Amino acid sequence: MTIEPVAYFRSPVKGKFGVPRQSGLAPDLRGEVRFVAPYDAAEAIRGLEGFDYCWLIWAFSLNPEAGNALTVRPPRLGGNERVGVFASRSPFRPNGLGLSSVKIERAEPGVLYVLGADLADGTPIYDVKPYVRYADSHPEAKSGFVDASSWDPMDVELPESLAEELGERDSAALYQLLSLDPRPGYQDDPQRVYGLRFKDSDVKFRVEGGKVFVLSLEKC
Repeated sequence: MTIEPVAYFRSPVKGKFGVPRQSGLAPDLRGEVRFVAPYDAAEAIRGLEGFDYCWLIWAFSLNPEAGNALTVRPPRLGGNERVGVFASRSPFRPNGLGLSSVKIERAEPGVLYVLGADLADGTPIYDVKPYVRYADSHPEAKSGFVDASSWDPMDVELPESLAEELGERDSAALYQLLSLDPRPGYQDDPQRVYGLRFKDSDVKFRVEGGKVFVLSLEKC
């Protein structure tokens, strides 16, 4: 079976580094599902405005060499412990497909504006389906090793001058992205300076003592 994208995602996050590891973790992060013809017609999303959330089925297009490994190392386990690929949400999957639940901000012909997506800019989207509470919500469900692996967001020190430059909404989204600690699980060098592509800037930051320090915004 051959599948083709019905849309492409537009995001302020321009690469893999910094993308939230799950949807909903950066609720102020705005994105756009931009449909391609013929799905850019108003009829294709008629009725979707009545839903709060939808599912996106998409491609891990930035991982072309995913391979067929049977086990992976989830970041939630520090990147050191292996579990079966089908017991994880790793981007390194047999068919390279992702599934994300995102909040619908508004819908217009050809464009769906969403919040909290874990997709990089340019990601191909293969399908969009409405989220229905009676079938898709299981609040009492067990979550395997995730339940046993506690995780807390980090504090972020974002200078006021840089926050003003970004604006309130983008500052909130950047704060949330950095608080998730985008570094690989095996890296913990307080002197290392990292760069995260956010909109038209390269955000320079370092991490020390469980806190993120934003150093500068460099225009790309």
